[in-house]
Amino acid sequence: MVNFPRKYSPMKVVKIILLILLGTFIIIQFFPTMKNKSDVVPATDLITSRAVPSQVATLLHNACYDCHSNNTNYPWYNKVQPLAWFLEGHIQDAKRELNFNRFETYSRKEQKDFFEDIAFLVKNDKMPLSSYQFLHAESRLSEKEKQQIVNWAEEALQDYQ
Repeated sequence: MVNFPRKYSPMKVVKIILLILLGTFIIIQFFPTMKNKSDVVPATDLITSRAVPSQVATLLHNACYDCHSNNTNYPWYNKVQPLAWFLEGHIQDAKRELNFNRFETYSRKEQKDFFEDIAFLVKNDKMPLSSYQFLHAESRLSEKEKQQIVNWAEEALQDYQ
């Protein structure tokens, strides 16, 4: 056990540490993230540029577009740092993988690969991420809804044969 000088009792040290942590937490609130928010749906958007069935379009918006587009519907906790930093990093990573708003700017091979990935990842419960589903009930897909997305993606692959 550490022997503290009398003026620094263990309780006093804990209070000082807690005050430092609280001060740090308050200070980092003044460093907001960039928002992934756009009111414009570009002509290169997957749903805009393709004949996506309305049910599938709704499922994609509910389960995919928050991370894989230029328009995120942010939850209340996005106003709290460091959660907002984590969320913004996650969105940027997801958009680097696939951005539905830029779909028509990808090469035919990339588009084909994306449709294959969508079918595979949804079928195998890899997307949407379970951590996202935990906080966003609307993104939880039933087996029927998953099959709708998989069927649509596999049908879209026929254009690339």
